[in-house]
Amino acid sequence: MYKPLGLLVLASTMSGLTAGLAQAAQETVPTMLAAQIRIQGFACEKALSAIKDRKRSKPDHEVWVLKCSNASYRVGRSPDMAANVERLK
Repeated sequence: MYKPLGLLVLASTMSGLTAGLAQAAQETVPTMLAAQIRIQGFACEKALSAIKDRKRSKPDHEVWVLKCSNASYRVGRSPDMAANVERLK
């Protein structure tokens, strides 16, 4: 009696996980960084790439060089804080 209900719950859970994984696969580091700096008022029309700056990064502070179609930025990220954004020439 309970088997069909259990299978239905399992199937609905699995479909939700699959949709979540597909959405996560579409969000890349460049698109997430671009969204973050846009919220802070910087222009990034199309995110092209993001490269982690290993020399400037620390355990709780990642630094990325974000290349957009219209500009390049150095983006420093710390947990629960706004990003430090510097426009590069």
